[in-house]
Amino acid sequence: MTKQILEGIKVADFAWVGVGPQIGRELAEHGATVVRVESHTRPDPLRTGGPFRDGIPGIDRSAFGAAFNTNKYGISLNLTKPGGKEVARKLIAWANVVTESMTPGSMKALGLDYEEAEKIRPGIIYCSTCQMGGKGPLSKFGGFGELAAAYAGFSQLLGTPDGSPLPVVNAFPDFIAPWYMTMTLVGALVRQRRMGKGMHLDQAQVEAGVTVLGPAMLDYSVNGRVAVRDGSHHPRFAPHNVYPCLGDDRWLSIAVTDDGEWQKLCQTIGGPSWCRESRFATMTARKENEVELDGLISEWTGGYRPHQLMALLQEAGVPAGVVQTAEDLFDDPQLKEREHFHFLQHAVIGEHAYQAPAYRLSKTPGHLTKAAPCLGEDNEYVYKEILGYSDTDIAEMMIDGVITTEADLPGASG
Repeated sequence: MTKQILEGIKVADFAWVGVGPQIGRELAEHGATVVRVESHTRPDPLRTGGPFRDGIPGIDRSAFGAAFNTNKYGISLNLTKPGGKEVARKLIAWANVVTESMTPGSMKALGLDYEEAEKIRPGIIYCSTCQMGGKGPLSKFGGFGELAAAYAGFSQLLGTPDGSPLPVVNAFPDFIAPWYMTMTLVGALVRQRRMGKGMHLDQAQVEAGVTVLGPAMLDYSVNGRVAVRDGSHHPRFAPHNVYPCLGDDRWLSIAVTDDGEWQKLCQTIGGPSWCRESRFATMTARKENEVELDGLISEWTGGYRPHQLMALLQEAGVPAGVVQTAEDLFDDPQLKEREHFHFLQHAVIGEHAYQAPAYRLSKTPGHLTKAAPCLGEDNEYVYKEILGYSDTDIAEMMIDGVITTEADLPGASG
């Protein structure tokens, strides 16, 4: 196997839910040894959210939870126990990177914050990511990505002009923040290698989300204009929308950005008389009459399958893209060619699709070799081989509740 760029990097991963674990996953898939710390007493929320294998809930049956933790080792550890804190300190002493995504103050209450980690392991890189960042009047504001999306301004822009703001179903900032932190962490690792110095990286996920709304922020700061909800329309371009196609709930996005593309669209449609009407002659006129224009285009797109029409329009030089379903994505020839989906054997879920990083390093392309661990799956290996505990030590920690088991799950009997 090709040596990976981050081989030799050791990560103590105390993060949970989405953003923090994704950072550790990126490191693991490029060679870092990542040990994820969890507890049966307070399971990661992603482990309790679907989709579940065969629709049956279970702490190790969630595909959602598994998706963020490939190539990692997983241990169960109760950090509220004195013995658990000692194990965590030993893990930090082994690592050169710590990741955590708790509400500010949580790790300090456990005696595992950056200041303590730096004493345990001088030169440590300590990554903290949370909703609002480690400082400020709202730093203790806890929550999930949907709340961050609303606070960052996304919901205000989603929906139709006559409707209310819409929630972002996929917790959008959660899928922006990890890449900022990962790249920052790579820079910190270079500095650590050259100078032997660490640092504390403090990320606010809301701020990561706000950066994506740069044009709207700039328009307000320069022109005083507040961005408004406008469906799938564009402030300047028309036609610019998603249009119905043949099939059940099938759609195609079309985005015409200049008069040349408009003429190509008209030719592809077959040059109907309405294409030559003055109300559609210029971009300005099309914007003023885009409701009627959308209706006319929808009548045409409704006679085609979405992939068929995408190919037709793209060949003509008109920007168009299918609104793809999950089934489309798994069958997509581009994603297949780039081997985007990898199938790994999970101990409980069985064969399960995982997404590869959306980038390829030419000499060290990354690898997906280990499915996400079940809760505590790698206890024996990590406690013995990495941390040096004996069988007797491990047995005593299990008796004392330092190493958690399924019996510690909320609601477990006995």
